[in-house]
Amino acid sequence: MNIAIVGYGKMGRMIEGLAPEYGAEVRLRLDEFNNANFEALTAENFRGIDVAIEFSTPDTVVSNIERITALGVNLVVGTTGWAERAADVKTLVERHGTGLVWSPNFSVGVNAFFRLVATAARLLANETEYEAWAWEIHHSAKKDAPSGTLLKLVDEMRAAGYSRAIDTAASRAGRHPGTHEIGFDSAADTITLRHTARSREGFARGALRAARWINGKQGLFEFGQIAFE
Repeated sequence: MNIAIVGYGKMGRMIEGLAPEYGAEVRLRLDEFNNANFEALTAENFRGIDVAIEFSTPDTVVSNIERITALGVNLVVGTTGWAERAADVKTLVERHGTGLVWSPNFSVGVNAFFRLVATAARLLANETEYEAWAWEIHHSAKKDAPSGTLLKLVDEMRAAGYSRAIDTAASRAGRHPGTHEIGFDSAADTITLRHTARSREGFARGALRAARWINGKQGLFEFGQIAFE
């Protein structure tokens, strides 16, 4: 499997280092120095590429998706901050007959955490004495706040039937790779659910796992749909 990395930062370099374990070879690396105006998203550059893994910025992700799907190349998208354009992305994937896996977080552990939080929210949905909070912390260079992962956790709680207020907060400091916490508090007790990432490795492995899965397939998928197949 030949892959392109679009957004060749710390995550891209980690993906490249782990790629051989997944039967993949990085054949193209794009960043702000060689693709500042999307000039490298050409048929010639993407010839022979099976899947592109996209970790860029909220400002560029949809334009990258538009151009790469038009080349007939499948995608794994880990960039967050574009949820309001999800319908447009779905149209692009369908129009060009390509495949795309997206997620606010490609960690398998986080995707298990989504399900655990949803279960807790469902159990407490009608227990009105329990109030809820959602909090996360990431390194100071992270551009979006709250994180896409925290927003997804809140969405999972809502979908599970928890309709009361959820106090939401985000912190940005240092080099923290990411902690997400969901809590429920009552006069009687407190329940705290927390996921802490130790490094970016879990995200990189999940993205490569998604690339291997989407290779040769069509359609739009969220990583949580396929993570436990």
